[in-house]
Amino acid sequence: MRKPSAVLVALFVAAAGARGQWHIVSGTTEASAVAGIEHRQVVIQDPRNSARATVDIALIAAKSGKLRVIDNRNGADGLADAMRRENCLAGVNGGYFDPNFKPIGLLIADGAIVSPLTRARLLTGVLCASSNGIEIVRLREFSQKRKLDAAVECGPFLIDLGKRIRGLDDTRSARRTFAALARGGKAALGVCSDVTLAQLGDVLSNVGLRDGFQIWRALNLDGGSSSAFWFARREGNAFSVPEEKRVRDFVAVGPK
Repeated sequence: MRKPSAVLVALFVAAAGARGQWHIVSGTTEASAVAGIEHRQVVIQDPRNSARATVDIALIAAKSGKLRVIDNRNGADGLADAMRRENCLAGVNGGYFDPNFKPIGLLIADGAIVSPLTRARLLTGVLCASSNGIEIVRLREFSQKRKLDAAVECGPFLIDLGKRIRGLDDTRSARRTFAALARGGKAALGVCSDVTLAQLGDVLSNVGLRDGFQIWRALNLDGGSSSAFWFARREGNAFSVPEEKRVRDFVAVGPK
């Protein structure tokens, strides 16, 4: 497990503190068994009010892994059980679902449409995967004629074109799950401890969670008690942030 240099952390702190933005207090990195996939955990702080949060993120280099959506139709599995059974490298909980455990919005698992596209206020984007790689697209950009291997419709958008979305809610704190993309095909799945949507947008737009990974687009997934994160370490064991309730689907990274 590698730790960032004291000089690097100090530079983050000094630069961010001068701007009054979230900055990294500490961070660790660990690898998976597959090159190009790693787990990064950072503790961040807002110097304006001393608020702290922890972000766990699975970083996926282009072509290092395959994005999958796993349908947990009967709620039989927790994230950790599903990841082990499906031989996944990392994963988080997926999209929204109603009290009857029915998915809300588009859901495609293993190339099959489980739930159709839905128009709703919070559902502003689609995380999807095809032969072209992993994408996050706005609904107006999405074509239902495309052949997709996996897709989950969710929202709201947090980051677009490298900038935080304006007007995000800043009143309700909760654990948050998100998907993110950087230019060049790099992708990430992550979870953050209790923050508002606006705070999460600030974090993802201002904090360099990893060298060379500048977030271009980020989409909020189901949060609160649904939020979960799992990563298979190179040593064979796993790092896990478990969900507090069973969820309808998972977003995962599997081997190519």
